[in-house]
Amino acid sequence: MTPDPGTAASDTDPAELALARLYGEPLFALPQDLYIPPEALAVYLDAFEGPLDLLLYLIRRQNFNILDIPMAEVTRQYLAYVDQLREHHLELAAEYLLMAAMLIEIKSRMLLPPRQVAADQEAADPRAELVRRLLEYERIKLGALKIDQLPLVGRDLLAAAVHIEQALEPRLPDVSPIDLRNAWADVLQRAKLTQRHHIGREALSVREHMTLVLRALQGRRFVEFHELFDATRGVPVLVVTFIAMLELARERLLEITQAEAFAPIYVRLTYTPS
Repeated sequence: MTPDPGTAASDTDPAELALARLYGEPLFALPQDLYIPPEALAVYLDAFEGPLDLLLYLIRRQNFNILDIPMAEVTRQYLAYVDQLREHHLELAAEYLLMAAMLIEIKSRMLLPPRQVAADQEAADPRAELVRRLLEYERIKLGALKIDQLPLVGRDLLAAAVHIEQALEPRLPDVSPIDLRNAWADVLQRAKLTQRHHIGREALSVREHMTLVLRALQGRRFVEFHELFDATRGVPVLVVTFIAMLELARERLLEITQAEAFAPIYVRLTYTPS
């Protein structure tokens, strides 16, 4: 049995045929008095950074060859945009109007016969300067876009702020020159009590005693200052040993420390032997 077309049409919900809904009510036809505020156009035009940006947009949107711009079509489209901008926001159209005048001038020069040039030279293209500016602007714009895509602190990532606890081992204070002088005087005093009088010449090497001091400190965390001196070998050896110690301290191979004022002076290596 074939259904009645009138019956089938009457069963369709009229709301399903609506083009849109406005405040919940179906609309079956587009309104004739639809109002678009001028600010809506301004928002669109403000998206361009300037006349070069708008001109480059028109060229790239239609896949025109930027080295062979069809001036008539591009100028017509550009002027259409500028007319809309000038109608609502005249204060924003000044620089766009300047570019429009430049486009019209280029178009006019292309209609004129080319200037006479030498046989071995090519006539200058009126669009050459505009093409140069467009290519330079596009290169800068793409570079700025790549820079903007880089991670930015505060926008794409946050700088980590980690509190690091100080080392539990207290840092020993530096030894003052006066304390070091007093310790050296004490070593000399002890040497005088045990020295032996003999006549002879002994070749002493600071580098050799530097090696001996480093060897004495290896494997030991701290060594008391006076333990590095052999008082039985006489004052010359003590002097060379002291100079060797000062040279090692200057080269930051050993560290001279003291826990507090008037406390014993200790010496230790500043590196861990391999």
